[in-house]
Amino acid sequence: MEGLLLEPVADPSGLAAALQLIAQCRQEVVALRAEVAGLRRESLELRQQAGYWKGVHAQAVRRIATLEQEVEQLRGEKRQLQAQAFGRQSEQATSRDRSNHLEGETDLAATRQPRGQRRGRRGPKRRDYNHLPVVTDERVLPPEQQVCPVCGRAFTPSGTEDSEQIEIEVRAYRRRIRRRRYQRTCSCDDGPRTVTAPAAPKLIPKGLLGVSVWVEVLLDKYASYRPTERLLGQWQLLDFPVAAGTVAGGLQRLEPLFRPLYEAVLARNAQTSFAHGDETRWSVFIEQEGKSGHRWWLWVVVSRDTVAFRLDPSRSHTVPQSHFAADASLVFLVDRYAAYKAMAQVQAGTILLAFCWAHVRRDFVRVGKGWEELKPWALAWLRRIRELYHQQRQRLTAVVGSAAFGAADAAVRQTVAAMHAQAATELADPQLRRPCRKVLESLQEHWPGLTRFVEDQRIPLDNNVAERHNRGPAVARKNFYGSGALWSGRLAAMLFTLFATVTLGRLNVRRWLTWFLQSCAENGGGVPEDITPFLPWNLSAERRKALMRDPADSS
Repeated sequence: MEGLLLEPVADPSGLAAALQLIAQCRQEVVALRAEVAGLRRESLELRQQAGYWKGVHAQAVRRIATLEQEVEQLRGEKRQLQAQAFGRQSEQATSRDRSNHLEGETDLAATRQPRGQRRGRRGPKRRDYNHLPVVTDERVLPPEQQVCPVCGRAFTPSGTEDSEQIEIEVRAYRRRIRRRRYQRTCSCDDGPRTVTAPAAPKLIPKGLLGVSVWVEVLLDKYASYRPTERLLGQWQLLDFPVAAGTVAGGLQRLEPLFRPLYEAVLARNAQTSFAHGDETRWSVFIEQEGKSGHRWWLWVVVSRDTVAFRLDPSRSHTVPQSHFAADASLVFLVDRYAAYKAMAQVQAGTILLAFCWAHVRRDFVRVGKGWEELKPWALAWLRRIRELYHQQRQRLTAVVGSAAFGAADAAVRQTVAAMHAQAATELADPQLRRPCRKVLESLQEHWPGLTRFVEDQRIPLDNNVAERHNRGPAVARKNFYGSGALWSGRLAAMLFTLFATVTLGRLNVRRWLTWFLQSCAENGGGVPEDITPFLPWNLSAERRKALMRDPADSS
């Protein structure tokens, strides 16, 4: 069998060995198959684990990216808060370094005319002091110099060479009141035998301090915003020591005198058709049930001819809501504080809110200061707002109906429409950074109130009028830390209201206050029965001229 590949083995032992080898190979194949199955299972598990860890890694990468964005957001907010807390304040800053100025923005001061007198221009009109009393100071030569130094013959007077200086004399004096007594010379039985002239009127019955002293106390504290301790120290230098308790007790006695005037101002202020509103903190160091801490709030509402301050422990919407009547109809220019939006009259649509562009501008400044890479974006928006202010000034200074007014009005409307379209375009971009998106979303949310000025020229672009009236109480808050009693807080709100309203009417606060307190003194230390003559909007032409802030201005 030469063609066969296998030949029979004659040796049986060799056959047995081959069979044993085959059986061993079979066992090894089974073991290898089991090992391959195990490796397959292990490979599958490893693949599953690899997929799982890849997913975990992807989540971690995404979370790291999110955390990095949050860290950058927090760093920007930290820079904003640092600039707000430790940057220069408006009372201390120069015109080129202000907390609401972003470096890189075109400096508005550079485009304005320089301050002070300029060459080639007429100087301001010299002030007229002819209304001041004249005290003559006669200046003569000593007797030994009234002779010729050569021959010794006496000089002959030949007139005077006159000049003037303005002086101020502050002095305390005792006003000795002598009431003349009269004795009857007749023999009539009717009436007393001795008649005495009437007593001098006193603001505080049995009080030693006169009206002029209380005028100084009230003006120094509530118009100049100085602590009473400083005034008393100044009086000490004039040899006029007054106890602080005497002043505090007197102020508490005077507080009810101003209440009717204050309520009249509040009533007139609430009837306005356009007003500014703002609020600032004011400490009142009393314990009140249901309230923790001593932070109260001083609300201000400014109308055309009145300024009303309200002191309240709450900063809720109920304060401005209760100031106006339930059916009040007006435009109220405020910041974006949510309490104004929650007023019932606003919800009903009778009070329309207008919002402040200065606050919007600060949003872009904060973004530019907080994120360096976003500064070009912020600067672009600041230039748009600056252009809006410029065009609005041109519109307000032009005569309504003129060609200049038409051009300025069209420019304002075009700028407003372009800003709205730009904000919508940027918000549609999914890559817009979170700080930018937050500012633009706020801009879009308040857009109707921000653009209300376009159709109503009474509305300015910002709420700086209310903030300027709040500046005085803010200075007072730093100087004498609010009020130590409820009556003191009420008195502060009353006098802030009355002094600001009188000043708004271009009246001299000292003259007005002296007139009112003297009238109270003549009424036995009580409020006059008719307070309407003391209200600035009820003054006669003659009285207004006498109370004008500038006596030379009779307009």
